[in-house]
Amino acid sequence: MNFLAHAYLSFNDPKVLVGNFIGDFVRGKLEEQFETAIVRGILLHREIDAFTDSHPLVKKTQERLKPNFGRYSLVITDMFFDHFLSRNWNDYDERSILEFTGWVYEVIEAHEAILPKKFLAPFTYMKRENWLAAYGTMEGLQRSFTGLSYRTTFHSNMERAPAYLQADYAFYDESFKQFFEELIVFSKEKLAKLQQEYDSL
Repeated sequence: MNFLAHAYLSFNDPKVLVGNFIGDFVRGKLEEQFETAIVRGILLHREIDAFTDSHPLVKKTQERLKPNFGRYSLVITDMFFDHFLSRNWNDYDERSILEFTGWVYEVIEAHEAILPKKFLAPFTYMKRENWLAAYGTMEGLQRSFTGLSYRTTFHSNMERAPAYLQADYAFYDESFKQFFEELIVFSKEKLAKLQQEYDSL
C-alpha cells in the first residue's frame, strides 16, 4: 500500500518506477514479460518490501497497532509512513508533491499497454483522487482507510486508524523519519547492485 514510498524510491527512473509500482501485481518469469529496466523496478519493489517487513522500527510500529488492528497492522503502518512522506515531502524532494505525483501518473499511463489488469482498477482511483498526495492530509488518509475497511474480508477497524495516528503522532513521525533514512540508503545500494547484475548478463 505504500505506493508513494515506492514511487520516490525509484529515483526518477521512469522504467524503474513502473516496475516498482506493479511489483505486487506480477508473477512468473519477469524477463519474459518486461524489459530489463522494468524488471529491475519489480525486483527493487520486492527488496524494499522485504527490508521493510523485517526492520525493527517497522515491527515496533506494527506491534503498537496489533492489539486493535491485528493482521491489518502492516497495511496501516505502510499508509502511516506514506502519510509522513507526503506531509513532509519538501524534506526529500525539490518538486512539490503535486508536481511529483503528476509526473508519476503520466509515466504509469504511458505504459498502460503492459500494466497488469489487476493494477488498472486501483490505479484509476489513485489518479482520480490523487491518493499519493492525499495521504498527507488527515482528511485524505481518513477517506483511504474508510474505503479500505469496506473492501476487507474481515472486520478490520481500519476506519479508526487515523484516530490512533493522531493520538500518538510524535511516535509514528519519529519512527518514520528514522526508518526512511535507512530505507533510502538501502534502496540506492540495491538498485545499483541490480544495475550491475543486469549489465553483466
